Amino acid sequence: MIPGPKNLITDVPGLLVGNAQDAVLKSGTTVLTSAAPLTASVHVMGGAPGTRETDLLAPDKSVAKIDALVLSGGSAFGLDACSGVVDGLRAQGRGFALGPALIPLVPGAILFDLLNGGDKDWQDNPYRALGRAAFEAVSDDFALGSHGAGTGALTAMLKGGLGSASFVLDNGTTVGALVAANPMGSVTTPGERHFWAAPFEVNGEFGGLGPDSATGLGRRLDSRKMQAMRDLSASEDLPNERGNTTIAIVATDAALTKAECQRVATAAHDGIGRATVPAHAPGDGDLVFAASTGARPLTKPDLELGQIGHAAALCLSRAIARAVYSATSQENDLLPCWQAGSSQAHA
Repeated sequence: MIPGPKNLITDVPGLLVGNAQDAVLKSGTTVLTSAAPLTASVHVMGGAPGTRETDLLAPDKSVAKIDALVLSGGSAFGLDACSGVVDGLRAQGRGFALGPALIPLVPGAILFDLLNGGDKDWQDNPYRALGRAAFEAVSDDFALGSHGAGTGALTAMLKGGLGSASFVLDNGTTVGALVAANPMGSVTTPGERHFWAAPFEVNGEFGGLGPDSATGLGRRLDSRKMQAMRDLSASEDLPNERGNTTIAIVATDAALTKAECQRVATAAHDGIGRATVPAHAPGDGDLVFAASTGARPLTKPDLELGQIGHAAALCLSRAIARAVYSATSQENDLLPCWQAGSSQAHA
């Protein structure tokens, strides 16, 4: 398997992604959609998820397809970004028809970025407007790093961000991942130069430094993020594992059922575990949506489904590293960027 032409989730034909962000707010929203409804499901492994309309994605629920998926900052406030996307879809005449009613179906998930140095003293919730703006901006090309839902994301030691990656399998099936990386854990090994995901890197897509040669890693759980949040809030009472989450979408053009999408979403969580240490903590809301455009029928379902899940996990690991690699410095940042630290290391 090789990366697609853009090395983005939009290498899956028909998929579009849009970002909207507010630099003063230090937050934003990312939307994934397509011209036709998508089959989708979800799997949650974090202990503190924030979601909208995810119950309908269970294989036993009657809704067969959805119109868009949303990843957003803003914690519970960010769930309103889905409403902005619903507004945009309705304006285009899209949605589930029930008699004369037209109901766009837009599941979403949020991450916590309320303590990241941005101005959160709003009077009216800004996320509905951000959701609508992200929907209006959808394209087959989009920015990574400090954009969209990754605008205010933080990892344990460095700025997080929005990441994406893709693979085209040997049989022509395309698989991609889109992630807003804001984990409790670290995406880099101690020293913040090498990525945990380095063994899965392709063509130097996140710096090409290779794996860390040290052994015995993972036993220290240092976190600049938690100390920065305590300093910002002037409180030592913040729980050590609150204020995190990695939320992601994996997608394919293979024709999958909801149950098969759920299996791919489950397998894709391996990508979070390989790229983030630790992952799936009680205070993380780690969640993966899986979506199918349905364009390519499976010829050997059991074999191909396993290959798609494996590719999704690899893409998600790479996307998480690319999110941190692509993050850029902004005013009032709490944490440094990988790019700045790497430049100093090589100065």
